[in-house]
Amino acid sequence: MPLDQSFVGRTYPPTPPYEVGREKIREFADAVGDPHPAYRDVAAAKELGHPDVIAPPTFPIVFTYAASQRLINDPELGLDFSRVVHGDQKFVYTRPVRAGDQLTCVVTVETIRSMAGNDIITTRTDVTTVDGEPVLTAWSTLVVRGEER
Repeated sequence: MPLDQSFVGRTYPPTPPYEVGREKIREFADAVGDPHPAYRDVAAAKELGHPDVIAPPTFPIVFTYAASQRLINDPELGLDFSRVVHGDQKFVYTRPVRAGDQLTCVVTVETIRSMAGNDIITTRTDVTTVDGEPVLTAWSTLVVRGEER
């Protein structure tokens, strides 16, 4: 079943705040094998001009993926997640994610298109602090493989 084209432009309400913790940042940096001291040491982060440790560039997948679950699990969209392949991910920053941030996400469906029997959906997630300060925008593209014939 093809994805419902009427979802293009649909925006989901802001998520509850996600509080960024130092330990979560360290665990993520360890998991991706990035030894940069600004991800672990407050003094090293402050030397670079940050008020606290900062997160690796791909850390926002932790909370942006969770935010996208409302779309992915929306039965009206018609997305069979067992057929999904992650196509692309992009983060554009206004400023780094920092320990202590309380972030909310607003997910918007930008495009849905079909190609070679597959559906391709691209979403934009705008991430702000609870006070409305822009932090980053994330784009994610999922390919929903077509039915085998």
